[in-house]
Amino acid sequence: MSALPQPPKALTAYRPFWAKRFGPAPFLPMTRAEMEQLGWDSCDIIIVTGDAYVDHPSFGMAVIGRTLEAQGFRVGIIAQPDWQSAGPFKALGKPNLFFGVAAGNMDSMINRYTADRKIRSDDAYTPGGQGGKRPDRATLVYTQRCQEAFKDVPIVIGGIEASLRRIAHYDYWQDKVRRSVLVDAKADLLVYGNAERAIIEIAHRLARREPIESLTDVRGTAFMRRTDDPTAEGWFELDSTEVDRPGRIDDLISPYQIVDDKTCKTEEPDAPKPITIHKIGRIKMPPREHTVVRLPAYEQVKSDPVLYAHANRVLHLETNPGNARALVQRHGERDLWINPPPIPLTTAEMDHVFDLPYARAPHPSYADEAGGHDGATKIPAWEMIRFSVNIMRGCFGGCTFCSITEHEGRIIQSRSEDSVIREIEEMRDKVKGFTGIVSDLGGPTANMYRIGCKSPEIEAACRKPSCVYPGICPNLNTSHDPLIKMYRRARALPGVKKILIGSGLRYDLAVQSPEYVKELVTHHVGGYLKIAPEHTEGGPLSKMMKPGIGSYDRFKQMFEAASAAAGKKQYLIPYFIAAHPGTSDEDMMNLAVWLKKNGFRADQVQTFYPSPMATATAMYHSGKNPLKGISRDETRGESVDIVRGERRRRLHKAFLRYHDANNWPLLREALKSMGRADLIGNGKHHLIPSYQPLTDGSYDSARRKNSTVVKPAAAPASAPRKGQLLTAHTGLPPRVTGGQRVPAGRPGKPGRR
Repeated sequence: MSALPQPPKALTAYRPFWAKRFGPAPFLPMTRAEMEQLGWDSCDIIIVTGDAYVDHPSFGMAVIGRTLEAQGFRVGIIAQPDWQSAGPFKALGKPNLFFGVAAGNMDSMINRYTADRKIRSDDAYTPGGQGGKRPDRATLVYTQRCQEAFKDVPIVIGGIEASLRRIAHYDYWQDKVRRSVLVDAKADLLVYGNAERAIIEIAHRLARREPIESLTDVRGTAFMRRTDDPTAEGWFELDSTEVDRPGRIDDLISPYQIVDDKTCKTEEPDAPKPITIHKIGRIKMPPREHTVVRLPAYEQVKSDPVLYAHANRVLHLETNPGNARALVQRHGERDLWINPPPIPLTTAEMDHVFDLPYARAPHPSYADEAGGHDGATKIPAWEMIRFSVNIMRGCFGGCTFCSITEHEGRIIQSRSEDSVIREIEEMRDKVKGFTGIVSDLGGPTANMYRIGCKSPEIEAACRKPSCVYPGICPNLNTSHDPLIKMYRRARALPGVKKILIGSGLRYDLAVQSPEYVKELVTHHVGGYLKIAPEHTEGGPLSKMMKPGIGSYDRFKQMFEAASAAAGKKQYLIPYFIAAHPGTSDEDMMNLAVWLKKNGFRADQVQTFYPSPMATATAMYHSGKNPLKGISRDETRGESVDIVRGERRRRLHKAFLRYHDANNWPLLREALKSMGRADLIGNGKHHLIPSYQPLTDGSYDSARRKNSTVVKPAAAPASAPRKGQLLTAHTGLPPRVTGGQRVPAGRPGKPGRR
């Protein structure tokens, strides 16, 4: 089996840049005046971001900025600049090394638009929650403005927008396949994933005056190369530009070629000699570190959904840092090269990143009249994580609709217990407003801390997209003991009254540790615990790579037993997705019946959102299932039912909100067409009633901003005259017939209006 690549240079092993003498800044400067106070005449690196600058390890610009500062570089921040001109991008002067450009903690299109392509009214990463403070496709716009401001300064793009758009990708908002963001932005380099390791290497090499064009060997980066570039010599290319090839996708190799393992060059010998053959009869492949897989070109995938699904499948097979090969995809006259993912950070390196001197607060320029950040300029995203602590990174769940694995990877990177405890103590002592309650101790998933493969060799060789689907891998260590130990130590800290778990819980893992469930339910649930079964039916769950509803039932039983033993009334809040690829109307109907049977009334409804590069997005675009292999032959592979069109998407959402009277007409029509009129009636076993109250399209939500409020219609000019025919065009109220009606505010219970 292959072993993990040689350990890379540690983050703390670099010789600091000369500007280390300035020491850490209270906040990374956002103005020239702040630079002057620090004694700086210029910045070495300037980070441009679409988020407000919050100096906290949950915000990307702060993590990258502080990490570079620890290396001795002077780092400035340009946060949410006015992109209408290049002027705001000159605010800190010309950077000595490079601009680092990111759209923010979210893809700018997902941040701006709902799953129904409607503009959001707010932005959680902006002071006051104000929307419209960043442009659409912010990475492209910011890069263009940086180029206008200083033409000769290298530009490195990164963040989640760059990660998810690093390759030709389906764009939901334009309903087409777009080129790699690196091509459109015309930047010099793209870094993807959690980029501390790559960005440190790039900064030091640029500081040594290496040209940015020469940085083609940094893991976790992508760059452009001419197709005839001599620097590409020495690579062994595997052709994966077609889908109808049975077996391996590797190039056919002449049995009379000699393959040099060190350089991967092939040459025709004078006297034919066969290449090395393993005893099992397979060709000895060249080393992965000198192998590149050629994907179908952008011009092919943009017009061929089947090829797009194939490229997506190959991409996801090359995501394990232990065995991933480089990828290349032609865009016009040039090739996009994507180097293998970065080697995950060690625990010591994670501690280093999180122990940096963060101010743990928004920049003072956002302060309100009282000098705080709790008034009109409050940043909602900061408020949400203000008293939380991130304990790990990554997720090995592999859910097809989720972007965590594409960005952070599937190998869990955990902090040490001591580092986490230090952060809780610092938050307790320094963060204004702390009342003794830690809102979350988690990460992408609450209970994957220190969980991983039992064998580094197996982990390095594995190419499975998930460690927990279709079942939990026997090689996965599922012990929750380190997490339990941390919980107990954290809640014993002086000044800490309660530690809640706000991150989503992987309940199929939790049931492997009854002690963990007991610990969690007894001490760390504040009445409600959110989990995400996502669906109840096998069809959509298989396309999501989520466990069956039986796992939820087992966890629910353990949760309720532990709550009863603790003498507490606590409840699970399950999350579900509507309109996911592979979901039929019958699946949504069965989910609605399950919800009613179990007494759930969904408030927030999640509709499938095709994020760039996700496997489920490839399903949505192509109608094929990349998890099963791709073929043009209808008898091979698997086609996927795609929920398209506003009416069908509305129907799936309506099934999740079966209790909303506004949805009953649509649901009645659908149930009748499906032959399930037996679910219409006024009994407890019926899904929706046969009567229809007057509704105005509004509903009340537990979260005010999710409520729909409809202004009352204007009163009629006059009462109806005797004998007057009432129609929809008169604007008059219906006749009073004496029949009972349901009050609009209480759908489901008959009564007089």
